[in-house]
Order: sequence, then structure tokens, then C-alpha cells
Amino acid sequence: MKHPKQKASQILNNSVIEKKNLSRRAFLKVGSLGAIGFALANLLPGSLQSKVNAEEVQGSKTSSSGHGHGGHMMSTKKNPTVMKHGHDPMKFLTHFDYGKESKLPNGQTLREYTIVAEDKEIEVAPGVFFPAWTYNGAVPGPTIRCTEGDRVKIRFINNGSHAHTIHFHGIHPANMDGSFEIVPPGGGTFTYEFDALPFGLHVYHCHTIPFTKHIAKGLYGTFIIDPKTPRPPAKEMVMVMNGYDTNFDGGNEFYTVNGVAFYYNDYPIKVKVGEKLRIYLSNMTEFDLINSFHLHGDMFRYYPTGTNLEQFELTDTIMQAQGQRGIIEFSFTHPGPFMFHAHVNEFTELGWLGLFEVEK
Repeated sequence: MKHPKQKASQILNNSVIEKKNLSRRAFLKVGSLGAIGFALANLLPGSLQSKVNAEEVQGSKTSSSGHGHGGHMMSTKKNPTVMKHGHDPMKFLTHFDYGKESKLPNGQTLREYTIVAEDKEIEVAPGVFFPAWTYNGAVPGPTIRCTEGDRVKIRFINNGSHAHTIHFHGIHPANMDGSFEIVPPGGGTFTYEFDALPFGLHVYHCHTIPFTKHIAKGLYGTFIIDPKTPRPPAKEMVMVMNGYDTNFDGGNEFYTVNGVAFYYNDYPIKVKVGEKLRIYLSNMTEFDLINSFHLHGDMFRYYPTGTNLEQFELTDTIMQAQGQRGIIEFSFTHPGPFMFHAHVNEFTELGWLGLFEVEK
């Protein structure tokens, strides 16, 4: 029986020593305790340390303002601004693909896109690589954007090693659903064409069996249909919540927003007090029933699916199952660093954590 005043470090030390087959996931969770985790890392056998790769535990992380932000979490080495496979999460955050625009004879706007599926090794944390299946070379895939009533035409090329499709959420004909129009690997093509309906925030993803594997490997992205009367001006961002099963055991070892663990903790998103912010948030996490978003220091309006401009919930925390999505709108009242993260705390400790740096 442990003494009731036994220190947390002693309890954790005993726990590590007793676990002969400590998994990478378990190590990361232990590492999240900062300085204690660093001490524990030194107790790991060499064979386990080699599995950890670049995942180093750091202690309390302090911002330039002097406020501590990382003592309770695991953090990898600082991410590069652009990952080795070319993905730039900061650029992705505010980049929207409106396609090639033209007019049809009836006056309708036509928007044309090209999406290519390819197998690609991606960097999900510094020095940690994952053999992904990607749309346009990254996870998540590109953010497709149009206006309600536009004609959308997406040329899909499958350069991957497995059969794939693209299933768009929203309204479209059965032969454009992406469920039965299987596109063969090695250069197979298919063109999806439909009118963009209804306005709101949607997602797209591969819909080929086995569904779990195709999502877990990274084939998904965001599909925004703007209302004909635009939403009020705001600083707009897209955030896709996801996870990575890096040891293929049917559970995620890393969780992220926009594909890289702790990226927006290493590179906070700069905003201003009173500036109207809009986040297009979706959840494409496999293996876990829900994911969540929690904002520190303020409240936000949450519009589920974004298909209604009037109905919202005022809150600071929301949950989403896979495929659910919603639009978050808010302005910060006070300056300073404010966290945003999953309120499933394990997810936070394994990478789903960021910061807003709010300036006056």
C-alpha cells in the first residue's frame, strides 16, 4: 500500500519500472508531465528509448510574456515552420482553394479543381514519420471553397497504390457520391460534378473499404460552401482535428489540428483584441468516438454544420464525432497568450494543443 503522501514522481517511477512493455503511447503520456517525465525517460531501457525517436520531453515552456504554458504537457522538439514533406500548417490555416473560375452559358459559376491521391511519407512531429495516403500530398487535403449554387467540377486522379474515391458531404446525385465509383490505383481518374448545396461547412473523404484504414491513413479534407450573401468579414481559419496510429495497433499515438502535433503551440496564431475570428472546425479522427475543442479566456458562438446563420450556442467547449463540423466565431476581450486544445486531456498531451497570441 502506497503512503498517502507519496510523491507523484515516486508513483510514476514505480509505474515505469513495473511496466516491462511500456508502449510509445504510454511513454508520451508519462512524458507529458514535463520535468518528471524527463527524469523518467532516463530510466527507460535502451531498446525503448530507440523507439521514442525524436520525441523528447521538455519542462515548463514559457512564452515571451513570461506566462508558463507547457509544464503539464508532453512536447516534441520544436517543429520546423515547414515539415519535411512540404506541409506548412500556418499557411494551411488560412488557405482556401476556390478553384479555376469561369462562367457557364447559363450564367452559372463553374469552379474546377484537381485532387490527386498519392502515397506519401509525412512528418507528423519532428523526426516522426507516417506512411500516409494523401490528397494533394498532405494531411489534411486542400480546403475546397465555393458559393452556394456554383457548379463544382473536381477531377480526381488516383496515383496511389490502392483504390480510392472522394465522398463529399452535402447534396449531390447518386452517381457523384463517391461510394460506388471506385477509382483504380496507378493513374485512374474520375470527375465529380454537381451543384454546391447547401451552404455550410462540409467535409470530404475517401469512401473505399476498409473505411477505417482509408481515414486513418489521411484521406480527408474540408469543403466550405459559402451562403450567397457572405458572412460578415472576419479573420478566417480552417482547423481539422485528426489522429495518427504510428505503430498500427488500432489506437492513435498522436493527435493534431491540421496535421502536425503541437505546431500551433510552437508557432502561436497571432490575432488582435476585438478582431472578429471565424474557425471552420471539423473532426476526422479515427479510432476515437469523439474529439473536442476548448478555448481559454473567452467564449464563442458555435454554429453546428454552419447551415443556419441565426442559431448558435454560446460556449467555450464543443464536442464532435467523426464527420461532424461547425463554425466558431468570437473575439478576444483581453490580450495575452490563450490556449486552445482538445478537452479530452490525453489528446492535448499527445499533440492537440495550440496558442493564440492576442495583441492589443
